[in-house]
Amino acid sequence: MKSRFIKTIFLSALSTIVAFSAVTYTSCTPDKCKSVVCAYGGVCSGGSCICQSGYEGTQCEYISRAKFLGVWQVVETGTITNVSHYSVSIDADTDPSSSVTNVTISNFYNSITTKVNAYVKGDTLIIPQLTYNGNVIHGYGVIQQEGTIYAQHAQMSVYYSVTNAQGLVNDFGTEKGSASIWSK
Repeated sequence: MKSRFIKTIFLSALSTIVAFSAVTYTSCTPDKCKSVVCAYGGVCSGGSCICQSGYEGTQCEYISRAKFLGVWQVVETGTITNVSHYSVSIDADTDPSSSVTNVTISNFYNSITTKVNAYVKGDTLIIPQLTYNGNVIHGYGVIQQEGTIYAQHAQMSVYYSVTNAQGLVNDFGTEKGSASIWSK
């Protein structure tokens, strides 16, 4: 009987010590997110910001598409066209209902007179399959930056194809040919 009583007291004491230690440990552990401020709706987890789509940086302080905006000088040779040099302009989509990832490209392919809709995901510009002026286009571009995220000088390899109404495909590195090189 006495050993049972001692065993009960011992287990109660041990349980109390374990519970006290757990409470003390969790209350003394510093909150890694206490001093972290994440911009544009980013959420802190474990001391680091997890950014919403369209934002990046250690504190989600940069809009991802910003590095793509501006005038780009294009040099390209397609599978059915000769060397071309021309300029394109990438602008933020101004439609109030559009996503912060959306952009428009003016003078795409040096002949498409309407703005081509595209979107940004990280360091990639994505041109979904669309039809413009009777041409079906699709592709993507990958930016190689110099310096900071808002670099004035950058280069992008753009892989795309244009299929005209007669079914002829002008390819710029998607399956054949070389990527189009865009520089700013």
